[in-house]
Amino acid sequence: MAERIPLALVGIGKIARDQHIPSIEGGNDFVVAVGVSRHGKVEGAENFTDFDEFLAARPDIKVVSLCTPPEVRFDMAKAAISAGRHVLMEKPPATTLGEAEALSELAAKAGVTLFATWHSRFALGVEPAKQWLSDKVIQSISIVWKEDVRRWHPGQAWIWEPGGFGVFDPGINALSILTEIVPGHIMVQNSVLEFPENKKQPIAASIAMRTVEGAPISAEFDWRQEGPQTWDITVQTNAGELRLSKGGSELYIGGKEQASGPDREYAGIYERFAHLIRSRQSDTDYQPLRIVADSFLCGERKVVAHFED
Repeated sequence: MAERIPLALVGIGKIARDQHIPSIEGGNDFVVAVGVSRHGKVEGAENFTDFDEFLAARPDIKVVSLCTPPEVRFDMAKAAISAGRHVLMEKPPATTLGEAEALSELAAKAGVTLFATWHSRFALGVEPAKQWLSDKVIQSISIVWKEDVRRWHPGQAWIWEPGGFGVFDPGINALSILTEIVPGHIMVQNSVLEFPENKKQPIAASIAMRTVEGAPISAEFDWRQEGPQTWDITVQTNAGELRLSKGGSELYIGGKEQASGPDREYAGIYERFAHLIRSRQSDTDYQPLRIVADSFLCGERKVVAHFED
């Protein structure tokens, strides 16, 4: 077994505590040696409140995992890359395509690994779905991604601010699966984005897209879902229907379950990151981010009722 790589975890919030720390501790590749956060701490690690102070004080820590909100991630990633560190970025990787592409170029010049993660691509059903679809003719795709923002993002005011993505913060997970299982580019045709009158980011979105071959794709994202939460992608093909449910953790073909099991999305991320570092590669696919950007460009803005989260 290879020696565990010491890592700095930056941004000790809900996603770091719920997913990153347990996945790192449960894996064989990394150990959290440093925590960097203005408010949170990692038990058993050295903790800093200032990112630049960490970079100066711990040049021996060559790996950084950025779990901060996207609006502050560019400056941190740039500083880490300039200091010769390998960088993992939570999704969405940046607030704009320009930022994301600039980071890719900086990492390539510096000779370090940059990993723009899309955790939903590591859901259990995604890879077998991709393999099954590889020789099929896609006729249409429907995405329904509806959840309760109060349940999944309690107290996270940043998601409603510029650069916070709003409903696209979870919706981009569906787009990351879509762009993984469907070959070629996905093109946005039009969209309707619903903004609460008191928020700066959308609470719901309807998007019409198509594949290069012309197959229609519809996506419905909504943060006002009460009761059962819905994360489904349904693909109609010349060989029948494929459906990914529960965010990709369950795969059905022709109505029959093909794959299901426990969540290993973040475990998969860190296994992939370790492989990239050891093989001196980067993984920076920004297709999901481009679809979000295109949805804003092609979107009709609709103001809806005041929303208290």
